[in-house]
Amino acid sequence: MWDEAFPSFLIGLREGLEAGLIVSILVATLVRFGQKARLPQVWTGVAAAIALSLSFGAVLTFTAANLSGHAQEAFGGVLSLIAVGFVTAMVFWMRRSARTLSAELKEKVQASLAMGAGALVLTSFLAVGREGLETSLFLWTNVRTAGESTGPLIGAAVGLVLSAGLCWGLYRRALKMNLTRFFTITGAGLIVVAAGVLGYGLRDLQESGLVGGAGSYAFDLSAHLDASSWYATLVQGTLNLTVTMTVLQVVGYLVYLCIVMTLFVEGVRGGKAAPAAGTATAGTAATAEPAETGGQAEPVRSGRPRWVLPTALVAVPVVVAGAVIAVSGGKQDSTATVSVSEQECGKGFTTPVPGQQVFQMHNTGDKVSEVYLVNPASGAVYGEIEGLAPGTTRALTATIGSGDYAWRCVPTGGKSVTSASVHVTGGGEVKAVKPVAEDDLKGPLDTYKDYVNKGLATLLTQTQKLQADVHGGDLATARADWLTAHLQYASLGAAYGTFADLDGRIDGRPDGLADKIQDKDFTGFLRLEYGLWHGQSAADLTPVADQLTADVAKLGQDFPGQDFDPGDLPLRAHEILENTLQFELTGDTDQGSGTNLATTQANLVGTQELLTVLQPLLDERDPQLLTRVNAGMKRVGDLVAAAHGPAGWTPLEQIPADARRQLDGATGELLEDLAPIPALLEIRKAA
Repeated sequence: MWDEAFPSFLIGLREGLEAGLIVSILVATLVRFGQKARLPQVWTGVAAAIALSLSFGAVLTFTAANLSGHAQEAFGGVLSLIAVGFVTAMVFWMRRSARTLSAELKEKVQASLAMGAGALVLTSFLAVGREGLETSLFLWTNVRTAGESTGPLIGAAVGLVLSAGLCWGLYRRALKMNLTRFFTITGAGLIVVAAGVLGYGLRDLQESGLVGGAGSYAFDLSAHLDASSWYATLVQGTLNLTVTMTVLQVVGYLVYLCIVMTLFVEGVRGGKAAPAAGTATAGTAATAEPAETGGQAEPVRSGRPRWVLPTALVAVPVVVAGAVIAVSGGKQDSTATVSVSEQECGKGFTTPVPGQQVFQMHNTGDKVSEVYLVNPASGAVYGEIEGLAPGTTRALTATIGSGDYAWRCVPTGGKSVTSASVHVTGGGEVKAVKPVAEDDLKGPLDTYKDYVNKGLATLLTQTQKLQADVHGGDLATARADWLTAHLQYASLGAAYGTFADLDGRIDGRPDGLADKIQDKDFTGFLRLEYGLWHGQSAADLTPVADQLTADVAKLGQDFPGQDFDPGDLPLRAHEILENTLQFELTGDTDQGSGTNLATTQANLVGTQELLTVLQPLLDERDPQLLTRVNAGMKRVGDLVAAAHGPAGWTPLEQIPADARRQLDGATGELLEDLAPIPALLEIRKAA
């Protein structure tokens, strides 16, 4: 996660320190002039600036989320370029203004004191607001680049907290720091990060169609380097250099880095030649002079040409990029349009070169179609598009290795057509998904349906015993028998979609009902649980138990004739424990028994049964998957079992916080391991 957090950490530290110094100067100036009563005006402006920055970030996120795919790419690309412009301007502005910032702000504060409260609020708002808006924009861009928010947000938070600590240390005279050197070093780092953001933004614009050259690659190492490896992830997260980059991306990256870094370094060296205004001391902020931070004047060394340092700073990425381009041969991807129809399937498809390719798939027929890039011998799928409408074109991205390739077009209501195959040499081995046909799932489905039928027969016997306990007024025994029956039902989780309305009547929660627990439609196991553990009488619970038994009996009669979609089996392998994490491990379903962890264990049993029937299909496609999954199942099972002792199950709320976090984390990891199963066993018409 650090690779994704570092750019945001750098911007948070840099911008946070800038804003913090500005606030420190404002506060110190007011203190020096005996105007402490005016400090709330400064904090009002600061709070307004923070609110504006957060609102700006929310608007960006909401706007992007409500745009189409191409519009999102265009929106992100444009804002990436704007972010680069802002950061570049900020770096150069702080380099020029560091020595005079204190004096300028001091003059503004004096003028604001004469003009009234509004002027002081506006001064602090404008001074901090600019830094906040820049931070929001750059952070939003980093989140979009990383594809997730956790790493960038943590990085920014750590940077802001550290910058606040540094500003406090400077203000309280507890810290000495050469701020000119700090802003020089972080400025150089941000220029490198901004170059990567520029490249990413240009790629967004190419994918949106606003800028051409999307298929003209400067290099493509996807066939030789694993893009998910730690080193590739580190380089991409920190520098935004990927294993595949277009010519425009590389040119933009290098031109920006060479020009901006050269100007920046030359400016720094030129600034050192002039007499410095002073040095940062422990008490600069307290004396209203915290930004007079240029270190002691240093003579320009005449023995070294001035162009050596900037050239050295950009030479490494230039040489690396040139070497990569030379190795890859400057590959060009024509992104030729490939036809999709019963008559022209694969027309326009020529032998591709190894590496990542983008194919423009155009439906020339009159039916909605699915299209697959396949190995014609095995049917293994390398890429697919579902629901391609007549007359429309969509891009399909696939990684090409050595082997045979063909297109399979499957029009809705039409016949499946496979194009002529082509043979590719010179590439590495590329993983493909072996397709699953509906018939492949027939055996596992029959086995699982037999498991459910037997389970429902057992469940009926258990609910009838529970019903007899309630009728006889033996509520203590009813509580024990309730748990036995409820766990039996929970172990049949993969069939809940087939149970239809009966599932809601047998095991429904009161959350969505108008009167919640008191609602007349709240029935089944959870309603009976509430009554048994909240002191309701046997007479009150008799109709509840009667209805539960009747519903279970009806389910047992209806299930053999119900339509069980074979495609549900792979989905349920992930969904059972997903629901467990959402409902059982949050305590949402507990109606008083404190047995959520027992239900969690039953859900693990149900998931394990499902994995057992799917094992042959999974082992064919990913032999290592179930090894990881089974290890995760055992880890979660052991944590759950630890909550069961001689006295029964420990209620969830009595589990220590650390143990709950450990259980939640282990369940989350298990869900990540289970996540590929639906995609691996998806029923594809290419089969």
